[in-house]
Amino acid sequence: MKRLSVLGSTGSIGCNTLKIVSQFPDRFQIASLAAKTNVALMAQQIEQFKPNLAVMYDKKVAEQLRQAIPKKQKIEILFGHDGYLKAASQNDADTVVIAVVGSAGLLPTLEAIDAGKHIALANKETLVMAGELVMKKALDAGINIFPIDSEHSAIFQCLEGHRKTDLKKILLTASGGPFLNWPKSDFERITPEDALKHPTWQMGKKITIDSATLMNKGLEIIEAKWLFDVAPDQIHVIVHPQSIVHSLVAYCDGSIIAQLSKPDMIGAIAYALSYPERLKMGNSLLNLTSLGSLTFAEPDLDKFPCLCLAMDACRIGGTSPAVMNAANEKAVGFFLENKIRFIQIPQIIEKVMKQHQVIPSPGLDEILQSDQWARITAEKAMDEHRC
Repeated sequence: MKRLSVLGSTGSIGCNTLKIVSQFPDRFQIASLAAKTNVALMAQQIEQFKPNLAVMYDKKVAEQLRQAIPKKQKIEILFGHDGYLKAASQNDADTVVIAVVGSAGLLPTLEAIDAGKHIALANKETLVMAGELVMKKALDAGINIFPIDSEHSAIFQCLEGHRKTDLKKILLTASGGPFLNWPKSDFERITPEDALKHPTWQMGKKITIDSATLMNKGLEIIEAKWLFDVAPDQIHVIVHPQSIVHSLVAYCDGSIIAQLSKPDMIGAIAYALSYPERLKMGNSLLNLTSLGSLTFAEPDLDKFPCLCLAMDACRIGGTSPAVMNAANEKAVGFFLENKIRFIQIPQIIEKVMKQHQVIPSPGLDEILQSDQWARITAEKAMDEHRC
């Protein structure tokens, strides 16, 4: 029996994780749940899965949760940063699912590693900000980090059973987002409502905007570098609008191995939770004869400069990825609040990156300080770019 702590339990990844737990009650139990503000859904999850601990974003929301659950329910309810760290280090948890959004995932991940927990990682920003630090800690502690992103799960599966020395290139697929076929001249008029209409995936707002700018794929390049210990020039992005091939791995003999499945996350989550086994999920196989054509193309870097910025940050290293990530989080927030236009997202990120003095081999404090510096600098840049 594997016991899980799920951080981000009311989001898409968290809800799918709990679907798997409910489908396999003989394999998984829940030790703790953490979410942001969805009190109603958290109360339902507590009733169904009976965790020992629940954590909410702040004190007010935690109190709302206390009022929403029956008094007979024995559970500790905490809030805020300390609550998240406790959920990540629960004594009776074996694996921590990190499904929170943004930079908030970094410190709980480190706390879980320090507590000897294996990690099922859906939070890209953890490795973008501090990949070297996180992977070294995990290696030293004998901790496994299993990827939940469909692309990184695909790469992980394609690498299984093969020698690392034979790897030539990782081919990271991208759907292209909602503006793949829009002319660049129309990007001036893109609204948040337009950008939130992803053609393939159902995701949270921040990730959906990142997919629209292709920053999501840039973050995944940096994540792949650390997860699979490869050089940046060994990772190549290709646009695959059908989202059936989740990624590919090329080997030195010219062979390319791909992982294909329907475009949903539940298979990748299940594999991360059950590795090295595969769960009998009851999913139907792809009907290859009904798929029609599967297409692949190079990304248009002129239309999607966020991808270039992420690639630059990956090559530069040090604190550059953390600064790029923080500036992106702020710029996406500004766009969703209608404070800037879509095309100004990469402009703000680039401006912040150019002002940053990169620290080559940062410790955690330097990473966190760089993150905060970038957020303040992005605020100033937004004032200059305000619509």
